[in-house]
Amino acid sequence: MKLGVLFSGGKDSMLAFDTVRKSYDVTCLITIVSKNPESYMFHTPNIHLTKLQAQAMQLPLIEQKTLGVKENELKDLKKAIVRAKKEYGIQGVVTGAIESVYQSSRIQRVCDELGLKCLNPLWKMNQEKVLKEVVERGFETIISGVFAQPFGKDWLGKTVDAKTVDELVEMGKKYEINPAGEGGEIETTVLDAPFFKKKIVIQKSEMFWENYSGVLKVKKAVLVEK
Repeated sequence: MKLGVLFSGGKDSMLAFDTVRKSYDVTCLITIVSKNPESYMFHTPNIHLTKLQAQAMQLPLIEQKTLGVKENELKDLKKAIVRAKKEYGIQGVVTGAIESVYQSSRIQRVCDELGLKCLNPLWKMNQEKVLKEVVERGFETIISGVFAQPFGKDWLGKTVDAKTVDELVEMGKKYEINPAGEGGEIETTVLDAPFFKKKIVIQKSEMFWENYSGVLKVKKAVLVEK
């Protein structure tokens, strides 16, 4: 079955891709670029890096812009999936959804309308296991956004390694937050993975921080040999 992966460049969509790629034919990546940083549906921090990630993965990328208006953004999602179906013959769509019924149900609805399968390989996966899988599979991942009170500015740009996973799990227990960020507490960006032909190096970035929330905005990044 030919698949398109809904792709944000974060740990969840990358993990979903890695989970299905050995069993199915992933023919393209599909990225929704929202002008609304608080989109109800889509990841926004450093979404522009998906272009470099797609190059590193040697896969075509379909990019669709949206204003990020609640519910209306689904029309733009549908446009992107229609294009993927037409240009790359996809028969199904892969998501990185873990807990969000809001997201998964809406993507399922769009897929149903288009006669496509909807695959959620990470659905209901334990969040600590998600984090450990990211490390064990050799992803080089950084935290590119934090949006909850326990996190300080020092978390921006932090590498998700075994030590960081332990810290996140402990914070989850102490503050009753989702350690893998399913409640929107953190966002991540993957810079390298075993299936990347080249890796991403950040050359210039800027931190934006206010009221226990912040984003590491990548201003310049390049692909380099591994």
